[in-house]
Amino acid sequence: MPLIRDLPQPLDRSFEREFQHIIDTKTKPPGSLGRLESLALQIGLIQRTTKPRIERPAMIVFAGDHGIAAEGVSSYPQEVTAQMVANFVAGGAAINALSRSVGMTLEVVDAGVATALPASEGLIDIAIRRGGTRNFAHEPAMTRDEALEAIERGAARVRHHAALGTNVIGFGEMGIANTSAAACLMSRLCGLPVDVCVGRGTGLSNEGVSHKRDVLAAALDRHPPGADPVDTLATFGGFEIAMIAGAYLAAAHASMTILVDGFIATSALIVAHAIAPDVLDYCVFAHASNETGHARMLGYFDAKPLLQLDLRLGEGTGAALALPLLRAAVAFVDEMASFESAGVSNKDA
Repeated sequence: MPLIRDLPQPLDRSFEREFQHIIDTKTKPPGSLGRLESLALQIGLIQRTTKPRIERPAMIVFAGDHGIAAEGVSSYPQEVTAQMVANFVAGGAAINALSRSVGMTLEVVDAGVATALPASEGLIDIAIRRGGTRNFAHEPAMTRDEALEAIERGAARVRHHAALGTNVIGFGEMGIANTSAAACLMSRLCGLPVDVCVGRGTGLSNEGVSHKRDVLAAALDRHPPGADPVDTLATFGGFEIAMIAGAYLAAAHASMTILVDGFIATSALIVAHAIAPDVLDYCVFAHASNETGHARMLGYFDAKPLLQLDLRLGEGTGAALALPLLRAAVAFVDEMASFESAGVSNKDA
């Protein structure tokens, strides 16, 4: 049976006061750069240095299909997953444009798309099961071994990028009906009623949302709760969600700064956090999604997202848009003079 390895460790805070002093004595009133200051401190602690850098930032988009789509919980047919993956590979999706605009390396991963995809240099095929997950309205979406293998394969992609020098990473997703999987994971792992977890996804009508809520409530009733987050992931998750959960764990273990995207990506973080709570120290919450439920996810983590742009596309788009703020945080630490070096009188002089 595959095992979860490379679990993250707590941040080393032994030099936190020293680094905070460096930030405070830049030529500005203390705290006047707001969130950039706390962001710079977090990145420095993650990298274990008072001179943090952004190196080869990367985005990995994991794609997978969901058996629950057969219950009519999405406004789009399942074939759209494969069609959008082809769009990613061709460079024509939103995440392609945004990744290019911020200087982010993009990788597309087939985690378990139902429709066969042609081989391509732009597509990493590590699918767990061709055909996607099973329909969790009737049976668990995955076996426990499949969930563990997906976690490991996601982690392996991060280790690949770490070997190439990446120290900032984000994760996106594509998978018709994956908001249903995410809502059930959220409900079960956060202890919340399914009503507050279910949203419109790709644009359901009020009637569609009501039907989706009924399907997911019945599915949650069918599968009794358990204490093991991997079993919960296997019951309700998707192959792409499981791979992202493993990717979070590996990225934190590798001391990467992790840009957390929206509803689906945060559901994977809920799983990763249940496995290894220290993963949270390495996470920067990029934005507050407009998808119902994401605000409560952020509240579960007491997270303060960097951006509020009413996004609900997924694909890692919000995470990509937050990268320039990380660059700015590192830049002011690296490039701003201190009061002493600039010969500027501090208020305490």
